[in-house]
Amino acid sequence: MSSRKPSQLYALLIVGMIAISFSAIFVKWSTAPAAVIGMYRLLITNIVLLPWAWTYRSEWNSVQRNDWLRLCLSGFFLGLHFLLWMESLRYTTVASSTVLLALEPILVMAGSFWIFKQRSTSNSLIGIGIALCGMLLIGWGDMAISGKALYGDILSILGTISVVIHMLLGQDLRQRVSSYVYNFTVFLVAGLALAVYNLSAGYSFIRYEAREWLLFALMAVIPTVLGHMLFNWLLKYISATSISMSVLGEPVGATVLAWLLLGESLTTTQFIACVLLIAGVWIFLMSERRENHSTPAAAMDANTTRSVS
Repeated sequence: MSSRKPSQLYALLIVGMIAISFSAIFVKWSTAPAAVIGMYRLLITNIVLLPWAWTYRSEWNSVQRNDWLRLCLSGFFLGLHFLLWMESLRYTTVASSTVLLALEPILVMAGSFWIFKQRSTSNSLIGIGIALCGMLLIGWGDMAISGKALYGDILSILGTISVVIHMLLGQDLRQRVSSYVYNFTVFLVAGLALAVYNLSAGYSFIRYEAREWLLFALMAVIPTVLGHMLFNWLLKYISATSISMSVLGEPVGATVLAWLLLGESLTTTQFIACVLLIAGVWIFLMSERRENHSTPAAAMDANTTRSVS
């Protein structure tokens, strides 16, 4: 994997899981358009990162033309993910919207197999199966196949497909581009793409109360810097499928937070589902960790070069 201790890397995964769980809560609390929330979430993150930009000027100058194209595409699909997923929360519950993230590890694993020839062990597949059972149970009670709820579900699915494309592009890019350059560039492109969308939609850029600006800032610091940015950094050391499985912890955290902070109900079935999901994620991550431990260092480095997203 790398010279870094696996236990430290997986501990950081847990931190990221907790951080991204707050994303849906902040979106629900905000009254601003979803595209505006996403735009400021990303651009404020870039402001936080800006003081270190000058030290990476030589790397930016050395980025190849094809990689610039991939960076822009990765940023575009990240922006599209935020737009679609945040908008889905206007039409359906936190549990229903986040439950559809179950599609992400399946699609990432399929994409990694097709593009990078990355395989998963039988135990990893068992973990995915258990987690998916938990995911389905979380949304069982309130995934309505009609009206606004169905529209929200469709938006969430499209948002999941967008973030899968973003991650698979990142899996390749992070082998040649540093975490800082990748994050800054992708977040900037995503933020600017949303700014163009907001201009075309006629949304205001400044007419928001202080509470809204605080939520924009919290979205930037907690789920973005401590969540997505951390995951992007980990792409160099941990496979995209592993990171996607850890992201499945978001529905658990988000559902519990929605129950505590938003008053959205958490049924006995959903509680059992959360337990199943955590168990599935744990089995998967431990299987991947054992697989990495059993791989010789040279082969492991080669495998990492092929398989991180």
